[in-house]
Amino acid sequence: QMQLAESRGGLVQPGGSLRLACAASGSTFSTYHMAWYRQAPGKQREFVARITRGSHTMYADSVKGRFTISRDNAKSTMYLQMNSLEPEDTAVYLCNGATILSAVGQTNSGSWGQGTQVTVSS
Repeated sequence: QMQLAESRGGLVQPGGSLRLACAASGSTFSTYHMAWYRQAPGKQREFVARITRGSHTMYADSVKGRFTISRDNAKSTMYLQMNSLEPEDTAVYLCNGATILSAVGQTNSGSWGQGTQVTVSS
């Protein structure tokens, strides 16, 4: 059982940058595949980026080239560096982890954080 806690969300102007953090505890972080999802009001939860326990990465087309996912196993923390932010990026950003790759993103599998709000507005 792993607990996750997102932080470092906030309000930024279009074109700005933000770096989210997801702190893990309760399990061996290095054995977990990790991912970022986001959900805006009235929309379904959307995949953003994934980083496996072997540090292979994958991104949604909508954020490719602008966002960078990374992890620091020594700190049991995952990050999402967000650059060139647009109003469409406004959402609650959620941290997710699972030991089985196919379980990543599943509502009732793995672990989820409480979310951190990102608002992009002028």
